[in-house]
Amino acid sequence: MNCIALYHVAFENLGIFAAPLQERGFSITYQHASQPLSQAQWAEADLVVVLGGPIGVNDVDLYPWLNDEIDGIRLRLQLKRPLLGVCLGAQLMAFALGGEVVAREAGKEIGWSALDVGVDAGPLRHLQGVPVLHWHGDNIRLPDGVASVAATAGTPCQAFMVGDHALGIQFHAEFEPEALEQWLTGHAVELHHAGVDLRRLREDTQCYGAGLADAGKAVIRDWLK
Repeated sequence: MNCIALYHVAFENLGIFAAPLQERGFSITYQHASQPLSQAQWAEADLVVVLGGPIGVNDVDLYPWLNDEIDGIRLRLQLKRPLLGVCLGAQLMAFALGGEVVAREAGKEIGWSALDVGVDAGPLRHLQGVPVLHWHGDNIRLPDGVASVAATAGTPCQAFMVGDHALGIQFHAEFEPEALEQWLTGHAVELHHAGVDLRRLREDTQCYGAGLADAGKAVIRDWLK
């Protein structure tokens, strides 16, 4: 089976999701989202994962190739083919479904905190009570007929599912704790402007990273079933 992982910045990769995917028999191919997948790839890949990044759904004028990415996601959703979106990937999924992505009123949500996981959250139940890494400044407004299954204060939609074939998560369950310094340097400007305490972020990652890695692997294994 083949998994295509569409990335936007190299350090925001599959992280701890990679091992469970390989255990399940997937071979993984990474492709930068600016190099559009063909219609056949969108339609026929066994799994497509759309990863995170520092740009947004509303940046299509600056990054016109986002239109191709949204069109491909829309096609895959229409075909009901397995699709996983993380952070920006989840926002693109929501937009392709007819939803909106708007600036978060409370400012950026960067750091560790637990989710309020709904009773109908399926594989995300493994994250109940587990602090996860948040790193976003936008909120998802889902279209009618699609429900949020996890939330935090100020972020009503942290995750959503479409049938059994599509899962969007706003937070970073794929985060690999050992990659923290790549994230800190890659997002240095954003962190500075957001006033994030790097010492606190390092300490919290040391405290919660391993627990998230275990829970994140359980989520992806459960969803793949």
